[in-house]
Amino acid sequence: MKIDSIECIPVRVPIRPEVAIRAKGGTHSVSPFLLLKVHTNEGIVGLGEVSATPRWSGEDQVTAEHFIRTILGPAIIGEDPRNVELLSSRMRASIAGNAFTRAALEMALWDICGKAKGVPVYELLGGAVRESVTTKWSISGVEPERAAGIARWAAEQGFRTVKVKVGINPAEDVARVRAVRGELGESFRIGVDANGAWTPELAVEMIERLCEFGIYFAEQPVPPGDMAWLAEVRRRVKIPVLADESVYSPTDARAIVREGAADAISVYIGKAAGIGPAVQISAIAQAAHLGCTVGSNLELGVGTAAMLHLAVASSGITPEEFPCDIIGPLYYCDELLQEPLDLSNGRAIAPKGPGLGVELDEAKVRLYRVD
Repeated sequence: MKIDSIECIPVRVPIRPEVAIRAKGGTHSVSPFLLLKVHTNEGIVGLGEVSATPRWSGEDQVTAEHFIRTILGPAIIGEDPRNVELLSSRMRASIAGNAFTRAALEMALWDICGKAKGVPVYELLGGAVRESVTTKWSISGVEPERAAGIARWAAEQGFRTVKVKVGINPAEDVARVRAVRGELGESFRIGVDANGAWTPELAVEMIERLCEFGIYFAEQPVPPGDMAWLAEVRRRVKIPVLADESVYSPTDARAIVREGAADAISVYIGKAAGIGPAVQISAIAQAAHLGCTVGSNLELGVGTAAMLHLAVASSGITPEEFPCDIIGPLYYCDELLQEPLDLSNGRAIAPKGPGLGVELDEAKVRLYRVD
C-alpha cells in the first residue's frame, strides 16, 4: 500500500454562542479546522483534522495546507502509510513545530492502518482498558449568572464534574466559582483552569480563596515555560495542580516529573503531534504515579474520535480521577460526521468501526467549507 495524495478541506462550523469559551486568552467563538483525506493506491482513505486556531495552536488553515503541500506531504507520499512511526519521524525531521498539522496526518495514518486490518485504532494501541471515558464540562469565564446557567445545563446533560475558567479578574473569578458551586451543590466536583494567567504569588492566593468553594484541582495556574513556577505553586497549595500548556511533548512531560511541578498532566493529540506521542506522555505520567487527563481544543468529530481511541486504550490516562475534556462536538451548531459520537451523560464511548470508526457527511462538509 502506498500514499497517493493528501486532500485538504478547510471548514468552519459555528460554535453555539451560549457555550462559547471565554478565558485568559480571549473568547473562543470561531473554530476553523483543516480536514485531511490521505488517499492510498488501494482505495483506503485516512481522515485527519488540524485544529487551526492560531491563538491556541499557532497554526491556521493556510499554514497547515501550505506545509502539507510543500514539506510534510512530500515526506510521506509514495510511502506505506502503515509505517506510522517511521513516517512520523520523517515529518518530525522535516519541519520544526507545527505539531497540530503533523498530528492530523498521523491520525490519518492510524485510520488507514485500522481500516486495512478491519479493527478500531484502540485495538492497534493494545486494546481497550475501559468501556467509556468519564468527561467534564468546561464553563466559560462569563458573568456569574451565566456561569450558573451553563452549570445547570451541564448537570442536566449528565455531567458530574465541571471546570470553571478563571484568570480573567480576581473578583469576577471568585464570584463565578461561587455561583457555580451554589448552583450545583456539594455533590459535584469542580476544578478551575487559569490558562497560565497568574503569577506564582497570585496563583497561591487565588487557589486558597477558591478552595472555600471546594475546588479539587487547579489547571495551569502560571504561564508555561518555567517549570519552577509551577512547582512552587504545587508545593504551596493543598489541591492537585494540573499541567496543560506546559506540556506539549514527552520531553516536557519528563521535565514536569523531574521538577515535581504537577500532580497530573493534560495531554492533547494536537499538542503532542500525534496519537503515538500522546500515548508516550500518558505512559510517563503513569510511571511517575501522576494523574493524566485528555484536554481539548474543541475538536470536531474526527479529532474527537482520535482522542477517544487514545483515552480508551491508555491505562496511564485517569479519567475517573480527572475526567477528560472530550466534549468538542457538543459546542457546535452542527455535526460533520455521518454518525455522531456517543458523548452523552458525562461519558464518551470510542467508535467501534475500523480505523477511527467515523466517516464524514460530505454534504455537511461542503456546507461548511470555506475556500
